[in-house]
Amino acid sequence: MHAVSVGEVLAAIPLIDELRRRTPRSPFYLSTGTLAGHETARTRLQGKIDGIFYAPFDFVWVIRRVLRRLQPSILIVLETEIWPNMFNEARKLGCGLVMVNARISDRARARYKQSAWFFGSVLPLCHRIGAQSEEMAARFVEAGAPKEMVTVTGNLKYDFTPPPVDPESPALQFIQAAGNPILIAASTSADEVIEEEDGVIEAFRKLPGWRLIIAPRKPERFATVASKLEASGLRWTRRRDMNEAEADILLLDSIGELSGLFAHATVVFMGGTIANKGGHNILEPALFGKAIIAGPHLENFRDIEAHFEKQNALIRIASLAELPEAVTRADAGFGARALAAANMHRGAATRAADEVMAVYESTYPNEQTPQPLRALLWLLAQIWKAGSAWDRGRKTARSRALPVPVISVGNITAGGTGKTPITIELLRDFPARHPALLTRGHGRDTSETVVLTKGDERLPIALTGDEAQLYIREARVPIAIGGDRFQAASRLLSAVPDIGLFLLDDGFQHLQLKRSFDLVLLDSTHPFGGGELLPLGRLREPLEGLGRADAFVLTRSDEVPNLPAIEHELRRWNPHAPIFHSRVEPVRWTNEQDETIPVDGLKDLRSVAFCGLGNPRAFWRSLDQLGVHAVERLDYGDHHRYNPREFQRLVRHAKDIGVAAMVTTAKDAVNLCPEFGRMAQPLRLYWLEIGVHLDRRDELIALIAKSF
Repeated sequence: MHAVSVGEVLAAIPLIDELRRRTPRSPFYLSTGTLAGHETARTRLQGKIDGIFYAPFDFVWVIRRVLRRLQPSILIVLETEIWPNMFNEARKLGCGLVMVNARISDRARARYKQSAWFFGSVLPLCHRIGAQSEEMAARFVEAGAPKEMVTVTGNLKYDFTPPPVDPESPALQFIQAAGNPILIAASTSADEVIEEEDGVIEAFRKLPGWRLIIAPRKPERFATVASKLEASGLRWTRRRDMNEAEADILLLDSIGELSGLFAHATVVFMGGTIANKGGHNILEPALFGKAIIAGPHLENFRDIEAHFEKQNALIRIASLAELPEAVTRADAGFGARALAAANMHRGAATRAADEVMAVYESTYPNEQTPQPLRALLWLLAQIWKAGSAWDRGRKTARSRALPVPVISVGNITAGGTGKTPITIELLRDFPARHPALLTRGHGRDTSETVVLTKGDERLPIALTGDEAQLYIREARVPIAIGGDRFQAASRLLSAVPDIGLFLLDDGFQHLQLKRSFDLVLLDSTHPFGGGELLPLGRLREPLEGLGRADAFVLTRSDEVPNLPAIEHELRRWNPHAPIFHSRVEPVRWTNEQDETIPVDGLKDLRSVAFCGLGNPRAFWRSLDQLGVHAVERLDYGDHHRYNPREFQRLVRHAKDIGVAAMVTTAKDAVNLCPEFGRMAQPLRLYWLEIGVHLDRRDELIALIAKSF
C-alpha cells in the first residue's frame, strides 16, 4: 500500500484492519512519501503491518528493484498518487493494481482533463479504481479511466477511529490542568497572503476563560509559530518541552497526536480553510461529536462539506475575525449533528476491501530477473521453448499404449513439488488393481532398465536413484526403472502379469507413453515457475501445457495465504480440471538404528540442518513448525549424493559449532554415503519422515477410477 502522507496513512488504517481480518497471513507493507507520513505510519501501524519504507523515485530501475524485492501480489494506492513507471512495472510483474479512496480535487481537475491524453494511458493500468463519490468517479472517467473499472466505494476517512491519547502525554496534562473550555486550532496553514496562526492568536484574546491548542499542519512551521506566540505576550508553552502547565496556549509540535486530542476539545477550528489550501479533514473531530468551525475553503473535501452543510453540522466563517463569535455560539447541538453526519457514511473500508480482495484473489505475480542477465536468459529460454516444442511433437508422434491403465503424476516446473509422497499415497489407494510404479530413476549411475518384481529388493542407489529407494521403503509395489518407460513396463508385466495399473512418476512430459489420466502437481509456494521457461524461470514447458491436465493438486497449500489467486490463474489455462489441495504432515523422526521419535521429540534441539531438495524452504518451514533449533541450514542441489569426504566435512563443521545433532530429510537419508552412521558419531543424525494429507481424497480417487 502506498499512502503518501499523514492524511492518507490515517485513512488507510480502517482498510488495513479490514484486510488483515480477511487475509491475516498475508505480509503487508506500506510506503509513504513524506517524513510526517512515515512517522505517523511508524507510530500508528505498529503491529498491523510487516514493514514501512519511503516510496522510491519513479525511475524504472528503482521501481523494478523494489518490486523484485517485495514480490507483491497487489499494490494499493490511496487517493491520487499516479506514478506511471510504478503502475507500469507493477502490471508487468503481474501484480494487482487498485486505487482506493480515489479523488481529484477541484484545483487539479482542469489539469487532469487537459492531460487526459497522458492519464488515458496510465489509469487503464489499474484493475479497479474505488472513488470517494459519484462526482469523483466521473472525474476519473473524464481523466481517461475506463468507465467499467471505476466504482464508488466511499471515503475511508468516515471509517477512521481516532486513537486515545497517551495518558503520559504533556498535551493531556495541559488539558487537565484546569477546567476551562478548550479550543483546538487544527492543522493551521499559510498561503501567500494569510498565516492562520496570526488570526487565531488575535481571536483568542477575545475569548476570556478559554484555553487554546495550536497544531500547525506542517512540522517546518513549528518554529515560526513559536516565534509568533513569543511575540504575542500571552502565556504559552510547547508540547515537547512543556514547562508551564498553567499556560493558556499549547503549541502542539508533535506528529500523530492531534486526532486523539479532539476528544478533549470543546470546539475545533479546522485550519487550511481560511488560507487558500483547500481545507483539511473535518471528520476526525466530528467522530468525537465536537462542534466544528471552518472557513470558506474546503475544496479538497467537497463531498464531506456538502454533506455536513446539509445536516447543519458545520459552522462557517468568512475570516478569522469571526472566530470568537463562532466559538461562543457553538453549542452541543452542532457536535451531535457532526457525529450523526459522520456516522451516516461509514462502511467505506468494507466496500474498498471488497474491491481489493476481488483483485487480490484473481492476480498472481511473476518474477523478474534483473538486466542484463534477463536478456541472456530470455534468449536461452527461447531456445528451450523451440527445442521442447519439437521434443513434445516427436514424443507424441511415437506414443504407445500399455495394455493396462497408466496414471501420470507430474508437474510443469523443475524442482520439487511433492510428487513422491502423493504418488505413494495413490499407490496405496488402488490395492485391488495390483498397482506398480514406473520411474526414470533420476540421479542413478546407469541407463539400464531395472525391474523390481516385489518392490522391496535391496539394490544400491546407483542402480535405482534416490526416489526409487523411497518407493522401495514406503510403497512396496513392483517397480520398473528406465528411461524408456514403455519398455520398462513391458518387462515388468512379463514378470508380474497380474499388474492392473501403473503409476507413472514425473510423467507429464513423458508423452511417448499414453496415459489414462494426467494428475499435475503445483507447489503452492512457487506454482508457475516465475512464469518463464528454463533457464529464465523454472517452467519445463509453456503454461499452455496445463490444458492437458485432468486434475491438479496444489501441494503445500497450507503455506500460502492466497490459494484463490493460484486457482484463478490455473483457470486461464485449464477451465475444467478439478483442483485439489494437499499439505505435508510430518510423521516421525528416524535414525540409522530405525529408532522412531515423535515429531515433537526434537523440539529446541540445537542442530545443523541440511538437505538436497528442489524446494528446500519446505524443509526449513517444517523445522520451524516443529520447533527444531537449526543453528545453520545448508542447502545442496536437488537429488544431491553425499560422498564420504563431503559428509565428513559436514560432520566436522557441526562439531565445531557445538550442536548436539544433525537433521535432514528422508530423501537425503538415502543419498548419504554408506558409512554415515559411523562418521557422524558422537553426533546424532535424524531424518524426517513425512506423509501427505490430501483434501477431498475420495473424490480424486473416484475421478481417477472413472478413467479406466
